[in-house]
Amino acid sequence: MKKQLLLLSILFFVLSCGVKQTRNLLTSGNYDEAIDNAINNLRSNKDKKGNQDFVYLLEEAFYKASERDLNSLNLLEQDKNPANLERIYNTYIQLNNRQEKIKPLLPLRLIKEGKNAKFTFDNYNKQIVDSKNALSKYLYTNSLALLKSSNKMDFRKAYEDLEYLNQINPNYQNTLQLQEEALSKGRYYVNVTLHNQTNMVIPMDLQNDLLDFNTYGMNDKWTVYHNTLQKKIQYNYQVIVDFTAINISPEQIKEKVFVKEKQIKDGVKDLLDKNGKQVKDSLGKVIKVDNLKTITISIREFNQFKACQVAANVDYIDFKNKQLLKSFPLSAESIFKNDYATYKGDKRATEESYYPYFSRKLVPFPSNEQMIYNSGEDLKAKLKAILTKNKF
Repeated sequence: MKKQLLLLSILFFVLSCGVKQTRNLLTSGNYDEAIDNAINNLRSNKDKKGNQDFVYLLEEAFYKASERDLNSLNLLEQDKNPANLERIYNTYIQLNNRQEKIKPLLPLRLIKEGKNAKFTFDNYNKQIVDSKNALSKYLYTNSLALLKSSNKMDFRKAYEDLEYLNQINPNYQNTLQLQEEALSKGRYYVNVTLHNQTNMVIPMDLQNDLLDFNTYGMNDKWTVYHNTLQKKIQYNYQVIVDFTAINISPEQIKEKVFVKEKQIKDGVKDLLDKNGKQVKDSLGKVIKVDNLKTITISIREFNQFKACQVAANVDYIDFKNKQLLKSFPLSAESIFKNDYATYKGDKRATEESYYPYFSRKLVPFPSNEQMIYNSGEDLKAKLKAILTKNKF
């Protein structure tokens, strides 16, 4: 019994909160949100007595929402401004969709009045078709005018309008063809190239990696990067990665020798007093203690080292007049290190963490070309960061 009362109390609390929230939405003018709230609560059990408040709220919210939309349409249609056509079309769609949401719930009974809630529905099919056709014509005509511009922002606006036109009225005239034209005209096309002003050879693999913009993820709708000039493309910008210096350190092997000592347990021995006699416990047994001994290791450690530093500038060039617009420094490095060691004595005298040094050996130094190539990942990451931060 107590559990049933608790469940009823919780249910009543939830319903009360739902009614209060829906009423607040209604009084604040958020009619469609109030409608959605009421519908969600009525959908599971519309005839439930506890849901009556939602029926009244739905009836009132629907009336007020429809009245507001129709008044707005009256004003917009009298204004005769073609810029209002999208709003007119969307308002008719909204009026129709609102009705379609409620229809599955009907009839909704008002128990106290002994009658059904009243919802006045209209057929908006003609208005939707007429407003869609008017809007389609406007978007199409306006896009044609924008495509005659010389401004890329106008081309992008045309693309967006044509994209929307194709959504509401698929295959309207030659919309798709015009959309492709708007996309092409609205894009920035960027040619990326490398210049080498150093006396070092930049590996071809590294050049190909740096210019492979498919791996950068940089191409988007409005910016396309090409590493080779393509016919019939009017480029807007050029990015030159200008290598100015490549410094490679000499191959170095440093050597050092050091000795380490450590005491370790080596069995047990009798405990002796200061006179050299055995010490016994209360039972007469000789007391045993750890027998410690000192072990030593002599380590000869070798450190191989070689470093490469690459410096460049990333220059933004106006492709048409070849004027330098911006320049950003770019640098990267690669480091080769190999540490190994040999020893004499007892290996246990040093830490176990040092043991891997003893299994390593001298390895050949990478070539200068390999060192330059190894800086590639660092170069790519930093080049991408520059291009991302400084979009066209």
